[in-house]
Amino acid sequence: MKEPIFGADRFQLLETFVRIVEAGSLSAAATQLGATQPTVSRRLQALERAFGVRLIQRSTHAMGLTEEGQRCYERALELLKSWQTLEGDVHGASRQPAGTLRVVAPHAFGQDQFIEPLADYLSRYPDMRVEWLLHDRLPDFIGENIDCAIRVGHVPDPSLVAIKLGEVPRLVACAPALLQGRAVPEHPSELTDLPWVALRTFYREDIELIHRQTGERVRVEIAPRLSTDGLYAIAKAMRLGLGAGAASSWALVQDLAAGKLVHLVPEWMAEPLPVHLIYAPSRLQPVRLRRFIDIMKEYLPAELQASQAAAASTAVF
Repeated sequence: MKEPIFGADRFQLLETFVRIVEAGSLSAAATQLGATQPTVSRRLQALERAFGVRLIQRSTHAMGLTEEGQRCYERALELLKSWQTLEGDVHGASRQPAGTLRVVAPHAFGQDQFIEPLADYLSRYPDMRVEWLLHDRLPDFIGENIDCAIRVGHVPDPSLVAIKLGEVPRLVACAPALLQGRAVPEHPSELTDLPWVALRTFYREDIELIHRQTGERVRVEIAPRLSTDGLYAIAKAMRLGLGAGAASSWALVQDLAAGKLVHLVPEWMAEPLPVHLIYAPSRLQPVRLRRFIDIMKEYLPAELQASQAAAASTAVF
């Protein structure tokens, strides 16, 4: 079927052009769009014929925007985003997304805390499929065709769009046997004599604790016997008595309630970790992504508030 030159599908041509620029090649753009490379090439040629200028300089080994192409890319982004806003205003909540959403989530949260809102999303939108990719590194949104990522901790790239969903409180705890009959430490200075395990993503050789009431901060130097980037691994190492550690309260609260762990310095806490939903600044927001963001904004604050309440209640242990 012959591709349109520049009629009713002009937005398709612009979106294809934007995807080519962001993906870095015609073949990558074709993969992301679910089209063939010749189709993507024809759409680009149609757009160039419509404007009467070359937008992309192509060679065997490289591809780059012309001056006109750069202006077209910037304006195309504005137009497509405006169109998406108009679509959202007109269709409202009745618009049902379809297709595939690709999300990167951190290992521990992605296996536990985030599954409920994910299930809610798939329940609300039966025509959607989700690729739920679990790793803690920041993805290449364009190159890997990632719609969004959920990140616990700071966002290292200020150019990314970051929507703060809430904060994760963190507790300091250890196995009862590690105290060897001593009283539960009340002040951070009493923690230096204990062996430690470290969640190296957030602390390695020292950890800063904050008093819940006064906001006083005390830095504790530690020499970890074990360091890992896995939350579940650190929690199990703590249960086995390898050392004291700090971890997300939701991951420890059941062990604290069961007496498998003891809450150390209960009037103090480690710095809460922010939770953000992030995506590339130039990445267009299709309906599938906007609906996912809406659900995450609904769910996570309530979940994190519950986690904070649970953290406060552990002070009795």
